[in-house]
Amino acid sequence: MTNPTRQEPEWEEVITFWFVDCRPAQWFRRDLQLDTQIRNRFGERCQQAQSGELSSWEEHNSSALALVLLLDQFSRHVWRGQAQAFAGDERALRLSQKALDQGWIDAEPHRAKRQFWLMPMLHCESASVLEDSIPLLERYADAATAAVARKNLDLVRRFGRFPHRNAALGRRNSSAELDELNRRSGAALRPANNVPCAPPQRRAVDPHG
Repeated sequence: MTNPTRQEPEWEEVITFWFVDCRPAQWFRRDLQLDTQIRNRFGERCQQAQSGELSSWEEHNSSALALVLLLDQFSRHVWRGQAQAFAGDERALRLSQKALDQGWIDAEPHRAKRQFWLMPMLHCESASVLEDSIPLLERYADAATAAVARKNLDLVRRFGRFPHRNAALGRRNSSAELDELNRRSGAALRPANNVPCAPPQRRAVDPHG
């Protein structure tokens, strides 16, 4: 007798968790409880994604998006404040660019999924990549997310990198970067616990940058 319970693929578990189980209000807020949940449930998968063990996921649009989530978003939760949080960025960016070339993003009907396909571009410390991301985010995501990309582009043009990553990556701050970090510290994001869900277009602040 066959088991009527459907066993979802491992990549589908990632998609379901992020886009169904999580509230959109959790996506771009610091939430230590969510960090712990993702670390316990997907930490090993993030490690496998960074080491290239999940390369077979790259061949299909849905599994490739799950891989981007592991490399780009989930890694930032699993290793918050550590260099390894950013170790999957280069691979995630390649997948984002592949999704554009393959037409996967253009064919995706859900705005939130298109947005997360493009997040590796928004997180990149390359001015040219950030410049390219702005019209794509305006087309496939929303104006608020494109505005975050513009702010990131301004940082990279001013400092050549994101100063808020320096501590995690062991980089020495310049005096100008210290001034910027002190300015930003006054607007630190609060944890997401007990924060009510907000409309999607109002959730473009990304503390993971």
